[in-house]
Amino acid sequence: MKHLYDEVSNKISKTITNQYSTSFSFSSRLLGRNLRPAIYSIYGLVRLADEIVDSFHGYEKEAMLIELREEYNKAIKRKISINPVLNSFQKVYHDYNFEPYLVDKFFDSMEMDLRPKDYNQSLYNQYIHGSAEVVGLMCLKVFVKGNHAKYTKLKDSAIKLGAAFQKVNFLRDLEYDNNQLGRTYFPNLDLNNMTNVEKNKIINDIDKDFSDALIGLKKLDNDSFFGVYVAFRYYKELLKKINKVNLSRLRNERIRISNLRKFSLVLNTVIKSNLGLLR
Repeated sequence: MKHLYDEVSNKISKTITNQYSTSFSFSSRLLGRNLRPAIYSIYGLVRLADEIVDSFHGYEKEAMLIELREEYNKAIKRKISINPVLNSFQKVYHDYNFEPYLVDKFFDSMEMDLRPKDYNQSLYNQYIHGSAEVVGLMCLKVFVKGNHAKYTKLKDSAIKLGAAFQKVNFLRDLEYDNNQLGRTYFPNLDLNNMTNVEKNKIINDIDKDFSDALIGLKKLDNDSFFGVYVAFRYYKELLKKINKVNLSRLRNERIRISNLRKFSLVLNTVIKSNLGLLR
């Protein structure tokens, strides 16, 4: 009956993905069926840790994150866990030969979120690497299906894409991160006195990450390219919208893309794909 428990574990990770992120779950549905369970499993663990530090207010966040990390290590060693999310993740970890470094760096960044801090450039780079870039590398491991040469070739682009997504999230969530969580990730940024020059500098940096990421993205296999490209288009559109809003709105509102616009992006991508205009 172990296979039944594994199926339930996978379904729980999928449910977490669908419930917590409409954009990520939507993009994941555009991946090949063979890839989706592994991507759901990665997201399940990432989301669980993120929720501990971001939303479990009034509870022992640090103790719970430590326990999750300890249980993760046990799951990797035992190749099973009574935590369904970890059970789902450990199989992907072993199936796709994840380096321990990837998950260790992720947990390190989650621990950074336990205590509000002012980020300098070094801490900013460290946080983005652990919270986003290594997650991009985990997903890439799945996309290349164990092809080490292809993984090495596309690694830098996957890092840039993960960084771009995270930086856009930082911009979108400026108000919540600052007022609710006491965090401002961008180095040496005073949110209340943020200038258009600073905003434009951040956006230009993200645009460069997107440009560098697109080089490798175009070399993904067909079963992963479309889903990743739609996510790429969504975040580019979100950045474009952020670029247009004034600073007051950016400081006080979470910028969103409507569901209608998301559908339009997918339709446009489908048309371009069928015409051979995407690669």
